Amino acid sequence: MTPRTWTLIAVAALAGCDGEVTPPNPPPPQSIDAELRANIGPWGVVPIGAMPQQNAAQVELGRALFFDKILSGNRDVACATCHQASAALGDGRSHAIGTGGTGTGPGRTLGAGRTVTPRGAPSLLNAGLGLFTMLWDARLSGREGTFTVDSVTLPPGLPDALTAQAMLPVLDRREMRGEVGDRDVFGQVNELAGFTDRQSTEIWDGVMARILAVSEYVSRFNAAFPGVARPRFEHAARAIAAFERQTFTATRSPFDRYLDRDDLALTPEQKRGGLLFFGKARCSQCHNGPFLGAQFFVNVGVPQIGPGGRRRPPLDFGRGEFDQNDFYRFAFRVAPLRNVELTAPYFHSGAYLTLEAVVKHYNNAPVALREYSPSLLAPEIRPLYRGDPATIDAVLATLDGRLQQPLRLSPAEIAEVVAFLKALTDPAARNLAAAVPDRVPSGLPVSR
Repeated sequence: MTPRTWTLIAVAALAGCDGEVTPPNPPPPQSIDAELRANIGPWGVVPIGAMPQQNAAQVELGRALFFDKILSGNRDVACATCHQASAALGDGRSHAIGTGGTGTGPGRTLGAGRTVTPRGAPSLLNAGLGLFTMLWDARLSGREGTFTVDSVTLPPGLPDALTAQAMLPVLDRREMRGEVGDRDVFGQVNELAGFTDRQSTEIWDGVMARILAVSEYVSRFNAAFPGVARPRFEHAARAIAAFERQTFTATRSPFDRYLDRDDLALTPEQKRGGLLFFGKARCSQCHNGPFLGAQFFVNVGVPQIGPGGRRRPPLDFGRGEFDQNDFYRFAFRVAPLRNVELTAPYFHSGAYLTLEAVVKHYNNAPVALREYSPSLLAPEIRPLYRGDPATIDAVLATLDGRLQQPLRLSPAEIAEVVAFLKALTDPAARNLAAAVPDRVPSGLPVSR
């Protein structure tokens, strides 16, 4: 046969009864799982394994210290006052209320002459997972053995940022230490408040003198740190961090199971939300890596609420307070998102009470900032909102370039992103009540 004959036979084979050529079938569409996994791939997102077992004696010592108000100058607040087991290790408030306040959680009230802290209390969930920066302005940073934080000289040899962070609240007057002239709950003079703000070593020694005056604590320190004749506050911080790592790590969310190749771990809506998170919504451009955040600081146009930063109130310049560079004005640490569903209110100023409100903010940050209303905030916080045109213009002047144009997410897409964010919740993080001890060695009431 000639080549022309073979061609005619091939055409006839492809033709139907009407003599038209039938095109080949198109390839099957890519499955949503294949597409989502391909989108996740470039962002360094991996499942987080279980926390290594911590020293049991240090964990139990840390548990007692975390819930014991003896660490505060007025003996009226503990770490657990602002990091409550019942509030996912935050306090449910836009801005924390430290020493001098009464009550707990969102219902906590200020004492006479007191002010709220400059920012909200960040959740301690998963705070022990090897993060190298902590606090909203990332002023605490470093690697094993060498950590820096503003003007405080930390002891050398601290093992991680979580331990370094545990050294700080007892130094802060609003959080735990109190003001000159304060008296504690027993009417005694608050001796810790008498030190100057730069006498960190003396303050730490003063706290330890209190702790070691309780015989049960002496026994617990001996068990936790055998061979240490004179425990220092860094030993207390190590124990608190060991307790937090052991107890407050929750890394088995549906999303983690999905990363382990369980396609059924996410619902179809959550998968669509994941495609948006790692695609059109551009969330992963900042919220990436194993923790889905915690590696950068960015100005995302958050409303200015609160008494202002520590250096240049009444505004809070965030990272810009420390880096003398206009680029970082109003930039704050990108929050890690695992278990984010449980940690409202959101952002450093607690501006938004729901995840839906947060995603709507990102959908058009300039408009959201200009139209923001503090009406849903607690009554004592509303007057601290700074929504004057000059402040709004200042925030928008350094807004991250990725947010200067709207994302154009539809209401349905916003709901899908929120559904994906809820897939980051480990069910174990919903109930931390077992972490709360019945009593503490000092005999003071337990913060719950």
